Amino acid sequence: MGEVVDGKRESGRAALGRTLLFLREKAGKTLTQLAAETSYDKSYLYRLEKGERLSKRAVMEDLDTYYGSGDLLVRLWRDARKEVIKDKYKAFMELEATARVMWMFQLRVPGILQTEEYARTVLSGLSGAQTTPGNSEEVEEQVAARMGRQELLYRPQAPSIRVILDEGAVRRAVPNAKVWEDQLAHLVEAAELPSVAIQVVPWTAGVHDLMDSHLWLFWQRTGDAVAYSEGNGIGELIDDPDRVLAFRLSYDLVRDAALTPAESTVFIKRLLEECRS
Repeated sequence: MGEVVDGKRESGRAALGRTLLFLREKAGKTLTQLAAETSYDKSYLYRLEKGERLSKRAVMEDLDTYYGSGDLLVRLWRDARKEVIKDKYKAFMELEATARVMWMFQLRVPGILQTEEYARTVLSGLSGAQTTPGNSEEVEEQVAARMGRQELLYRPQAPSIRVILDEGAVRRAVPNAKVWEDQLAHLVEAAELPSVAIQVVPWTAGVHDLMDSHLWLFWQRTGDAVAYSEGNGIGELIDDPDRVLAFRLSYDLVRDAALTPAESTVFIKRLLEECRS
């Protein structure tokens, strides 16, 4: 957490910037020297130190290595990235970060399974309108935060994750064919992770209870399941046992109607082959 300055707690981004400046000055380096020795742009490094930008995790890993600071910058980055998440998602993010079991039904590719370019495309909007410089920076910070969430897939005790995708999620391509091809390939790779199961519910399965919203079911190490439902840009965290049970039963019915994980991988591979042909 940041220090209290003038009666106000500094932001995580400011704390990270202050630490970056401290480490550089302690190392006796100018920004010009740092830029030359790390291959990062001088103005970019300056903005990180001023707390004006949030980098990708890989940048903090590089600078931790450069300064010999262990994982200090990565830990501060984790705190800072939470600030680019809207308030209504903070409780959801905490559940996602600590869940031991996570089930999802998604109408689109979920954030933890998105490639960086796919995430950038959907966060920028698909209307084709040009983004302003300020908006572009906001998008880049959101992309960095989204990529950071994917750490949970690769940590030593990764949660058990089951993702049921509506068929439309793997058919609605983004305008850039290469970005879409890479995204489908990434889904195939993710399905090979031992902690991840991906299923596709085909349109031929017909109507079902979850077809109008996204659903997450979380189980922590202790405690009952918690549900998070999202539709039309509105998210709701649900811990009422009866409502959570109803969502669980609906999820089970959709899972029964979905292709098996193996069948789903074949299905996605076929779509990938069509993209490449």
